[in-house]
Amino acid sequence: MATEPEISITPSDMCFGCGRNNPCGVKLRFDWDGKVAKSEFTPTELHQGWQNIIHGGILTTLLDEAMAYAAYFKNVAGVTATMEVKFRRPVLIGQHLTITAWITKNERRFAETKAQLTLSDGTVVTEAKATQYTSQKGCSF
Repeated sequence: MATEPEISITPSDMCFGCGRNNPCGVKLRFDWDGKVAKSEFTPTELHQGWQNIIHGGILTTLLDEAMAYAAYFKNVAGVTATMEVKFRRPVLIGQHLTITAWITKNERRFAETKAQLTLSDGTVVTEAKATQYTSQKGCSF
């Protein structure tokens, strides 16, 4: 029988999502109100796929990072096991996004999270739900 991997969740300065020293990263910073992780991001031409449209992988990364932080702030150490993304409409270069995420369920070995990307007017452009495989040891801060 295979043994479970040891998980130690410690932020990295080279993380693509939040690392301050990654020259290619998006450098997200999250606030926490006790229930919701929140950040903001304005994509540039460096984040496009089709001309003037932000690449779906970038949008997915923003959501994945937010859900990881929602768990992290609740001292739930985990890595994404499954993720489902729904793209509601394209995001264009320069459209300011608000990123929010929260935990919907926390069990012994798994946490379920949800996240949304919204425009300045509140329009939901992308949303996701994920299951995170969690560690018994919690986060190391």
